[in-house]
Amino acid sequence: MLKFIQKGLYGLWNVWFYVLACFGVIICLPILIVALKRESWYRYVFWLGRNVWSPIILYGMGFWPKFSYYQKLDNNKSYMFVANHLSMIDIMLMLMVVKNPFVFVGKAELQRLPIFGYIYSRAAVLVDRDSAKSRKSVYSNAQRKIDLGYSMCIYPEGLVPSPDVYLAPFKNGAFSLAIQYQIPIIPITLPDCKKRFPFQFSFNYWVGSPGILRATVHPAIDTKGLTSKDIQSLKEKTYQFFSDQLEKEGYS
Repeated sequence: MLKFIQKGLYGLWNVWFYVLACFGVIICLPILIVALKRESWYRYVFWLGRNVWSPIILYGMGFWPKFSYYQKLDNNKSYMFVANHLSMIDIMLMLMVVKNPFVFVGKAELQRLPIFGYIYSRAAVLVDRDSAKSRKSVYSNAQRKIDLGYSMCIYPEGLVPSPDVYLAPFKNGAFSLAIQYQIPIIPITLPDCKKRFPFQFSFNYWVGSPGILRATVHPAIDTKGLTSKDIQSLKEKTYQFFSDQLEKEGYS
């Protein structure tokens, strides 16, 4: 009986996440409808995501973000932000830890979601990983964003790993883009998201709790002078860095 009650409480807590997410979108919607009309106005969309939508969700869920910075970010420079992907709350935490307006590169299928899908499709660079044409279009779309002064953010695993995997293999996309446009890679580790709020409904994984959510912005990995021949080694170097950092947090 106790286990049944515990699952019920976790289920309600999970539903509360979606309630907060929808509430945040509704509050921001009037400004979003206008700001999404032009790519050059995206910085206002980012501001809302960082200062309104994300805090509503994280603080509303009982999470307390805590940030550490080992890299000073230049507001006039574009970066490739990469982070490990362990939970849905990774998105909100990334928006809050980075002040530089960045654009997510994400899955095209998320645009099917009501309301959020429309906003997501206008605010992010979408990719269908099963379509070569879609993967190729990411480069031209990313170039437009970088030309406008925005940074990019990619979860290089390309998915949220199952509970028994703490770091899935990295895809080439983030590293290929960073090299092509010669922008620094900024690794950001999110060690607490999986412990605090895993995908309960997806994996029947009933754990988690409110508490501190840490995010660490690590020193940049330079890509100056690198070519497409260096993608594999750059990817392996970055993967090993993330693996080492997460092992220090007890993942293995």
